[in-house]
Amino acid sequence: MAATAISMAPNPTTTTTARSHVDLTSEELLVEVGSADQAAFAVLYDRVTPQVLGVTLRVLRDRALAEEVTQEVLVEVWRKADRFDPERGTASGWITTLAHRRAVDRVRSEQASRDRDDRVSRRDEVRAFDAVADEVQVNLDHWQVRRALSTLTERQREAIELAYFGGHTYRDVARVLGIPEGTAKSRLRDGLLRLREALEGLV
Repeated sequence: MAATAISMAPNPTTTTTARSHVDLTSEELLVEVGSADQAAFAVLYDRVTPQVLGVTLRVLRDRALAEEVTQEVLVEVWRKADRFDPERGTASGWITTLAHRRAVDRVRSEQASRDRDDRVSRRDEVRAFDAVADEVQVNLDHWQVRRALSTLTERQREAIELAYFGGHTYRDVARVLGIPEGTAKSRLRDGLLRLREALEGLV
């Protein structure tokens, strides 16, 4: 990776030359970077990139993803260098901690994304299965009802069909068939009892 990948504003106050930066320790470089010293960052960038990439690669186990996260870590180093305290630890340890934390965050983010995709996929599969199951059940119910209706007498079947498939009341059934209301009630009652018995035998 080239150090120019990090976008930084010019720092006209920087007076230290790149040549002298090479002789600085990583801790000294990081302190300089905390003052927005681009030349110090360029040297530090080249020095720590292999180490950062090694950390991210061990965590992520995907080189392309590790390189992407490494770039993010180095941007973070540039932005947060002013928080580094050389009295509390080494530059290497500080940068490695940033790298490890960001790599772990990316693992969690990638896993959360996969989990969401899996949930959506499973939900879609369940919906598709439920739709097919419902259709099968409806067709089965229709088939069972047709089989059960075939066991009724013709008079019972026409009364049942008028009342429960045609939406007619028993008075309507009586009027349509031209029979007394009591007779219509009897046919419907007897037909329903026989229909229930037939359906139970088909389950």
